[in-house]
Amino acid sequence: MSTLTQQPQTSLDGDDAILAELRRLVESAARDAVEPERVRATVLFTDIVGSTERAVSLGDRRWARLLAIHHGLVRAQLARFGGREVDTAGDGFFAAFDTPDSAVHCARAIADSVRQIGIEIRAGLHAGECQVVDGKPAGITVHTGARVARAARAGEVLVSGTVRDLLPGSGIEFECRGCARLRGLPEDVRLFAASRLRADRRPSA
Repeated sequence: MSTLTQQPQTSLDGDDAILAELRRLVESAARDAVEPERVRATVLFTDIVGSTERAVSLGDRRWARLLAIHHGLVRAQLARFGGREVDTAGDGFFAAFDTPDSAVHCARAIADSVRQIGIEIRAGLHAGECQVVDGKPAGITVHTGARVARAARAGEVLVSGTVRDLLPGSGIEFECRGCARLRGLPEDVRLFAASRLRADRRPSA
């Protein structure tokens, strides 16, 4: 007579305990998660028009000297108007300002000052809420500002409609450049060139 081996009954108590612990850990992590810091800022991007061609024509040594002068002029205007240098890559600057008024005036001052050494820049500005990542502004506002700068002409300070709308009665005159679909952005962006500034503008304290 054969003997049937009775299999031990499987208990789910252990699995249930593991699932309960995992659920507790997930819920605890969700409660403890810290929202990333966010700030409102106006971001400015600049770069030199035709920098590669200029570097080739001057040669490495002379181009490096001219670039150092350019950097010094840009940083002097950032200090004058209360801008914070966020990053520098090659011949381009990324800066942030507390107010759009200071940012636009700084951009125009940069364009005018570097023109004296034979350099034309393009500049782009956008304003909005930024995430703060490793102490630096980041997010859609920053990406938009960079795209606006790419759309600017030589010597032009181009701003988004958001910046322009924040500056009624500022004494800054804007020329409409229409709406543009900037690469990577889901909606068209209204663009304006900051054409004239009032003469009595004073730098930020």
